[in-house]
Amino acid sequence: MTTSPTPPDAVTTTPLLSAQGLYVTFPGRHGGPRARAVDGVDLDIRPGEIVALVGESGCGKTTLARSLLGLVEPTAGRVTFDGRPLEYSGRSLKAYRKRVQLVLQDPSGSLNPRHTVYDAVAEGLRIHGHGGDERAAVAEALSRAGLRPPERFFLRYPHELSGGQRQRVVIAGALVLEPELLVADEPVASLDASVRGEILALLLRLRTDLGLSALVVTHDLGLAWNIADRVAVMYLGRIVETGPVEQVLTAPRHPYTQALLSVLPEAPGAPVVLTGEPPDPSRVPSGCRFHARCQILASGEAAAAGVADACRGQDLEVLSGGGESQVACHWAVSPVSQGRGELREKPHPTRGRHT
Repeated sequence: MTTSPTPPDAVTTTPLLSAQGLYVTFPGRHGGPRARAVDGVDLDIRPGEIVALVGESGCGKTTLARSLLGLVEPTAGRVTFDGRPLEYSGRSLKAYRKRVQLVLQDPSGSLNPRHTVYDAVAEGLRIHGHGGDERAAVAEALSRAGLRPPERFFLRYPHELSGGQRQRVVIAGALVLEPELLVADEPVASLDASVRGEILALLLRLRTDLGLSALVVTHDLGLAWNIADRVAVMYLGRIVETGPVEQVLTAPRHPYTQALLSVLPEAPGAPVVLTGEPPDPSRVPSGCRFHARCQILASGEAAAAGVADACRGQDLEVLSGGGESQVACHWAVSPVSQGRGELREKPHPTRGRHT
């Protein structure tokens, strides 16, 4: 099995992007409690590092990504980029958005059907007042995105392209500004299985060739396995487990991570069926926010470990944003659970990882 190269000194390098004590809340319905979409998050992304942010729909991962992009101002906490606090207005925000680019999941929705490929890629250059050779910059971006020869695509429209080609155009539109960080929100979710591997391989190649960092937002743990150096698992507004991707996905410690992995086709044993839906973010439960659905608590294992009361009533600390392995779970850190055999087989052992 081959693995994507981890950037040198990934653990010790100063973060390129860092979220510290981040909270994002929204007004509640009909004057009710505010919804805590992001409820205390620390997260670092280092130069050349790919971090996968995973979790169910509604867990807050897209809101977190939008806040990191400067699209949603946090209620509390701060975001720093290259050592400087992110400002959510003015010229500094425009300059920041040139260095940090978004890649959306649906290329059909993010490309204007009336614009040619050339205009779609050149749009960012025009917004930011590019003073160089526009045609050369567009051609280089398309070429880096795998659309060669680039001139062949200049006058095409989105409907004339395949889904994979459209996603490459979206990526080229981000690359044309020479960013340092990509935020990719479900970058292959709308693509055929045969094309997904090509786009993942492209993102890894861009990291190798350009030194790009990336935050990949996804619900797909298989995607995380194939592309990320590090994974952060999010539940109800907070990161509940994080660490190197091989460690988290082969030996998950949090019951939520275990449940997500158990439904993969290659996972050993019976799938874990979580009861109910994630709680309303305007009514986050006391104690561990996962306890109402936790299979470990329901089975009596938490009680046997002497942590059941803590699970129901004692909140857990926010995990730090660094690269070390961490888990926010009373049971996982209890002496009874230490050394307990967890899921040891890889999510996709037959597919390996892209290089």
